[in-house]
Amino acid sequence: MSDDHTAPPEDLALRVKSLETLLTKRGMIKAEAVDAFIQYYETEVGPRNGAKVVAKAWTDPAFREALIEHPGEALSNLGFAGLQGEDTLVVENTPKVHNVVVCTLCSCYPWPLLGLPPTWYKSFAYRSRVVREPRDVLAEFGLDVPMDKEVRVYDSNAELRYFVLPERPAGTEGWSEEALEAIVTRDSMIGTAIVPDQSVEAGA
Repeated sequence: MSDDHTAPPEDLALRVKSLETLLTKRGMIKAEAVDAFIQYYETEVGPRNGAKVVAKAWTDPAFREALIEHPGEALSNLGFAGLQGEDTLVVENTPKVHNVVVCTLCSCYPWPLLGLPPTWYKSFAYRSRVVREPRDVLAEFGLDVPMDKEVRVYDSNAELRYFVLPERPAGTEGWSEEALEAIVTRDSMIGTAIVPDQSVEAGA
């Protein structure tokens, strides 16, 4: 993908830091509050939550079925619900189907599961292109989907958000949920990546 949506503007971090410094000096915010907010979204609201859901679905067939059939209830039982995640539909990748998620209008996204959306997800280039040429866009992310596999694009909106359940990779048989969580990436739960093969042969 082109740089206009794979990375934030070069001066964005500087602007944020300048704004934070100004507000702190004026006593409008405290540095500790900013740190706590960042930690919350990094550790409690973020891709780690989604990874926990994926790992449990990979190891617990009953939970996987509930997640697909009744996602709201299954996610609430794990404590992953609330603001920006009230109605989430889980779509499962299979050997025959690859799913990818977009929000063509703005940046609707399942915050309780994935945290804040990446910059490229909000860009016009991604939002406009992935619905028209999904294979080309995925290829630019480094994901070449075989032609015999169907690609389905799901458009999130204010009423309904989508979450991709990736295929469990080879070489993970017998792994613990904790070990599986560690290999699940944010992009694999959006559909712009897959979880790589973990077999010995794949790493050789």
